[in-house]
Amino acid sequence: MAEPKTKYDRQLRIWGEQGQAALEKASICLLNCGPTGSETLKNLVLGGVGSITVIDGSKVEVSDLGNNFMVDESSVGNQKQSVSKFIEEHPEALIETNPSFFSQFTLVVATQLVEDSMVKLDKICREANVKLIFARSYGLTGFVRVSVKFAETIDLNVADPVAHKHTPYVIILVKMAEEWAKTHGGSLPSTRDEKKQFKELLKAGMVATDEDNYRKP
Repeated sequence: MAEPKTKYDRQLRIWGEQGQAALEKASICLLNCGPTGSETLKNLVLGGVGSITVIDGSKVEVSDLGNNFMVDESSVGNQKQSVSKFIEEHPEALIETNPSFFSQFTLVVATQLVEDSMVKLDKICREANVKLIFARSYGLTGFVRVSVKFAETIDLNVADPVAHKHTPYVIILVKMAEEWAKTHGGSLPSTRDEKKQFKELLKAGMVATDEDNYRKP
């Protein structure tokens, strides 16, 4: 069996040993194991995530055969059980009847939920300090929404160069935008000149030339 540093060499180059250790300790809950959910599940497993619990109350239908690589013709009519921790229940029902269930996880990944359930789950996870990702696909289009409340806890002036380099770009934007608004009457950059100044403000936050997280993707 390959050593962890060899097995996960490519991703270690992206988020470092600290990020890989966090991934391996993570406990993740996946809601709905359809096409979007199964692709998410595959990538989490390949990344070395600690544990995954799948919540899905639906059965495999013929239409799933063309868009879900985890099922075949023999699966039609059966549950979408593909991992050891599988709970046969519709996510919407679980959100309504047992909201405390989600507090045990590091991250909840909710796919293909209706808006009403999304709003309720967002409140549940925020109160329990559980990170939440929504994902929904519509053919070749879709959206991903990350719901967390940790922007205010992150210090952009952290002394650790590794932590500074791995601060998410969206957090940098949020923090910098807040600083800008304080000195501009609560407004965000709107004119061409203001946007140019804001970009320079972002660059000024870099402490090393290889900090790609301080550059716009």
